[in-house]
Amino acid sequence: MSGREAPPLSRSMLARLRALMSADTALAARLAGVVRLVAGELVAEVASIYVARPGEILELAATEGLRAEAVGRTRLRFGEGIVGTAAAEARILNLPDAQLHPAFAYRPETGEERFASMLAVPILRGTEVLGVIAVQNRLPRRYGDDEVEAVETVAMLLAEVLHGARRADEEVGRSLAATLSRHYEGVGLTPGLALGPVHRHGRATHAAPVLADDPVAERTRLAAAVAAMRSELDALIAAPGFPSADEPAAVLDAYRMIAADTGWVARIEEAIAGGLTAEAAVERVLAELRARFRGLADPLLRERVADIEDLVGRLLDALAGPTDRPAPPPGFVLIARRIGPAELLDYRRHGVAGLVIEEASPTAHATIIARALGIPLLAGCRGVWEAAQPGEAAFVDADRGRLVLRPDAELVSAFHAACAARAARVAEMAGLRALPPVTRDGVRLSVMLNVGLLADLADLDASGADGIGLFRSEIEWLARGGLPDLPTEEAIYREVLAAAGERPVLFRTLDLGGDKLMPGFGHDEEENPALGWRSIRIGLDRPALLRRQLRALLAAAAGRTLAVLFPMITTVEEFRAARELLAAEEKAAAARGAPPTRVLAGAMLEVPALAWQLPALLEEVDFLSIGSNDLTQFLFAADRGNRRVGARYDFLSAPVLDLLEEVARAADAAGVPLSLCGEAAGRPLEALAVFGVGIRTVSVSAAAVPAVKAMVRSLDLGAFREVLAGLRRSARGGASLRADIAAYARDRGIVID
Repeated sequence: MSGREAPPLSRSMLARLRALMSADTALAARLAGVVRLVAGELVAEVASIYVARPGEILELAATEGLRAEAVGRTRLRFGEGIVGTAAAEARILNLPDAQLHPAFAYRPETGEERFASMLAVPILRGTEVLGVIAVQNRLPRRYGDDEVEAVETVAMLLAEVLHGARRADEEVGRSLAATLSRHYEGVGLTPGLALGPVHRHGRATHAAPVLADDPVAERTRLAAAVAAMRSELDALIAAPGFPSADEPAAVLDAYRMIAADTGWVARIEEAIAGGLTAEAAVERVLAELRARFRGLADPLLRERVADIEDLVGRLLDALAGPTDRPAPPPGFVLIARRIGPAELLDYRRHGVAGLVIEEASPTAHATIIARALGIPLLAGCRGVWEAAQPGEAAFVDADRGRLVLRPDAELVSAFHAACAARAARVAEMAGLRALPPVTRDGVRLSVMLNVGLLADLADLDASGADGIGLFRSEIEWLARGGLPDLPTEEAIYREVLAAAGERPVLFRTLDLGGDKLMPGFGHDEEENPALGWRSIRIGLDRPALLRRQLRALLAAAAGRTLAVLFPMITTVEEFRAARELLAAEEKAAAARGAPPTRVLAGAMLEVPALAWQLPALLEEVDFLSIGSNDLTQFLFAADRGNRRVGARYDFLSAPVLDLLEEVARAADAAGVPLSLCGEAAGRPLEALAVFGVGIRTVSVSAAAVPAVKAMVRSLDLGAFREVLAGLRRSARGGASLRADIAAYARDRGIVID
């Protein structure tokens, strides 16, 4: 019996399930009845329902086939085991032998060691994971499409029951939670402060039947809703008042293309033909698309889930018709798991003050729109959407990467003081814009700007930076979703150079790979992508791609100086190979009659091995740039994005400063210009140490330029260099010098805060 495939759920069976779930009995009794029916109908030896509890815990709530004493006792965290993975990733897992899967987590109290095959289906209501329903059999086999669809349908019916139960549970514990502050750490993607009432992003879930009596009528409803959704979207994007910039426009154009794509609509029509209502068909296709996107290694493609959810939500709204949805409160802080660009434009009309997104990145479409609108944005605060209650106060500090729910009176007072101080600081820093970064003892240093998007070019004049010390060319393509054609690429580089005027610009060639994967690029999954096929390794293995970019750069720089920076150089031979490609394209540009007046080639020192090749390297390069982020993580063998190990080393430790000084001395002796770019240089205390070891140029974010300038203008560099040398001589065992450097700076009135 356990080896044959079961037929899909019959209409009579679905009617029995609906009657069972709507019965006026305890939830536990209803769930127990459901697993008995499912096990019998699907010829499954096990059917189990796991219910999501607060804190992202899944609890076994009902089972047919596992040991009864495991109910209420067996718990898994989201991401733990097969069931936890299905919940965390909101995707179906169909496994012929679950115990061979790397995520398998054995729970002896269940007695599940007897069963091999497993089908785990998340119970979803919109984007909310309410639990998981799983079926198991002894014999290894993959469940058929009909069986998968049958369990999906049961999961959709269960979602309404569990949602009602969750709302009742939330009311019980809300009064206690309302008095307690909760703190979260995140990553600020758009700077700024915000304080306001919480508004949780989430589409209204419209009650609708799952099964349809008239598929033709449902297809007609769908067609009308699709037309209404597209019309509403066009009107929203065309609304006046949106900042004019290439990146937001490109984002919204890409979003419009997704809306116009008929492929996903055709899939909805197929689901309707299978007997589902238009609403149920939309939800099913969303679940399929979400699972497909989240299974990809490419982070950029995974981010498109938010765009799809945005469109699907609008489609469901159009199917439901006009509704009276309460407007967000004035000056609200929006909290979302994910959000699409058009949804953010909607909230902008209601006066959003701050934005917190659990899943976001610098290249996410919502991030680009938030930056264009000047909305403070904090990302990476896991679990905050579930914890935050609508209407309660939230304090967003995107400058320091923190969020506080239900801040106390003291913190609220501090917020208002910080806003006043921020306004005064902005005015003060504005006065530094035209002042050069010259130390008190007369040393002229250079503070350059890191740029990734064309929208960042406005910061060049606003900050008073000395030039663009790092143009991350791949960020523009990641935001646009792919490599542009050659004329477009050339036009973008020309715009960068025009904005810089006479100031220098260092163009880094495409730094793809690692955590920056281009859609359609064909990049294989790697166990350790940070040390894998990335940056110049890709450019040299695919010389046509690198030469194409160099051709666009040379054409854009006709009649002026072009500085090209090759990333992640590991050996001098790699730099020579890259420079040969540049020389070939330079010769072709000269033949076309429009070459740059001068072409400079530089290397990024990010791999420690290159530091032991300095004599040979400095004979070859025109300039050198230290990438502090990668160099530090490779030096300490610690992933900078991993909080468990990221704090185990300090940029201000003696080994780092010793290495930086060695590079600075060698570059100075060779007459090769040297700069340092990366997050470290953007913090005044770290920038102080960088200047103290002999590096004269740093490249930082726009927000950091005024603070670093203020530090420089308060510094006696000669005196500090002597003190720093003494501190380093006395350091033992790679100890951090942070506290000593900070104490010296405060004693001498050096601005580091």
